Amino acid sequence: MKTKIKLSGIKLLGLIGFLIVGFNGYAQKKWTAPASADKIVNPLKNDANAATSGKRIYKMLCVVCHGAKGKGDGVGGAGLTPKPTDLTGEAVQSQSDGAIFWKIEEGRSPMASYKTAIPENKRWEIINYIRTLKK
Repeated sequence: MKTKIKLSGIKLLGLIGFLIVGFNGYAQKKWTAPASADKIVNPLKNDANAATSGKRIYKMLCVVCHGAKGKGDGVGGAGLTPKPTDLTGEAVQSQSDGAIFWKIEEGRSPMASYKTAIPENKRWEIINYIRTLKK
């Protein structure tokens, strides 16, 4: 038995948009690291040299989406859904270093996983730099 489905023009456009953009474009859940990530300890915490090195890496890899000041306003992020996170805000700055490390490592569309692209030590340096961006 065949079932015919009739869609109005607006419903059809909405469905097509949903399929093109995907779930991310319509309802993005809050990105929460697992509780176990909070137990990951930053071996470079409070290391000023690590923050300086992290800034260099940030400028090479992160600035395109997160912006020069970490506000999520980089040119590469303009068309992304969800928009890149504002790294200066309380939502990021209140997270543990381990949670941020986990997110950089794992990624979530449209942000790539950097588990193999950035060595572990360098990821910690980026986190130390992100801490300097606090409002």
